[in-house]
Amino acid sequence: MAGVTKDDILGKLRSVPAPDGAGDIVGRNLVSEIFISGGKVMFSITVPSERAHQLEPLRVAAERAVAALPGVDKATVMLTADRRPGEGAPPPRPPAAGRPPHDHQHGHQHGPGHSHGPAGAAPAAPQKPGVPGVATIIAVASGKGGVGKSTTAVNLALGLKRLGLRTGILDADIYGPSLPRLLGLSGRPETIGGKTIKPMEGFGLKAMSMGFLVEEETPMIWRGPMVMSAITQMLREVAWGELDVLVVDLPPGTGDAQLTMAQQVPLAGAVIVSTPQDLALIDARKGLNMFRKVDVPVLGIVENMSFFVCPNCGTSHDIFGHGGARREAERLGVPFLGEVPLHIAIRETSDAGRPVVESEPDGVHAGIYEKIARAVWARVAEVRGLARPAPKIVIE
Repeated sequence: MAGVTKDDILGKLRSVPAPDGAGDIVGRNLVSEIFISGGKVMFSITVPSERAHQLEPLRVAAERAVAALPGVDKATVMLTADRRPGEGAPPPRPPAAGRPPHDHQHGHQHGPGHSHGPAGAAPAAPQKPGVPGVATIIAVASGKGGVGKSTTAVNLALGLKRLGLRTGILDADIYGPSLPRLLGLSGRPETIGGKTIKPMEGFGLKAMSMGFLVEEETPMIWRGPMVMSAITQMLREVAWGELDVLVVDLPPGTGDAQLTMAQQVPLAGAVIVSTPQDLALIDARKGLNMFRKVDVPVLGIVENMSFFVCPNCGTSHDIFGHGGARREAERLGVPFLGEVPLHIAIRETSDAGRPVVESEPDGVHAGIYEKIARAVWARVAEVRGLARPAPKIVIE
């Protein structure tokens, strides 16, 4: 039997009335781009922001309508509220029974001395559910694009694999997935029992990316809730198997994807990638501070494109400056994980789908990434309390 099509879904959704009762949600152009993967269907419905909290029945009705179609195993529907220019925040929901109205659950930061609960004790943070079979999750992030974050993430993952760790990598950059090209992978992942996705494999890494599910030139014009849902599904509905570590390549910036990972997944920590120049470091600092605010340990900073060695004369050139990330790490009190040079071999092997750690395993660049991988893994052990820095001996 042929799978469900977008036309099938749109036809079914024409039976769902628009929020104001005038027409249906398809005719009123309220349905976003529809994403289909095997028997899974995902889309969002745009609704008025002032009524978003009242329209849960609309979301449920659309979800049930699509789930009833032959060939659909699961439908995920989200409400997206468009806020008109000048419109304020949507009205807060009433507090739950027994909760004081000013419980500050909307991300406010409190200064020293502010307390909750009896005797000023802060409430325990809710336990974030882990990913089945995955022991450790590490995020690789950057404050801005173009700093070589994805190349660093792939070679870091391969470096961790060289340490003997069972390693996977998730490309969480929904808008600009690059993992298929970096690992030289193509084709569509298989599904297991129509419910979970079997990850692709490249160079011993288990890999998942939105790039495996859509064509390379297809733009992902998705709103925030759909991005968050897609990342959650790629984490929790993929048969990762038993992994010691999963490296997550986050998109640049400090948006929905980063918050989804920080708030819903027990991250062991985040690696920040930056180039040496001041503009990149300003954005890297924002990313670092975001992880600190959501209580995710910063494992350290990598300085990418740190220097360039001329292949003809052997002279080193600081094209983007040099040492800026190291100085920033020292200033912020986080570990400096290492310097990666700007070298044509790293660029060529990445473009060819054979990362330098794999294609030149005995080369100097593979050694650099493996050293960074060792530093990252040691830092993970440290933040978990499994390893401590050696005590300083003071002789009086």
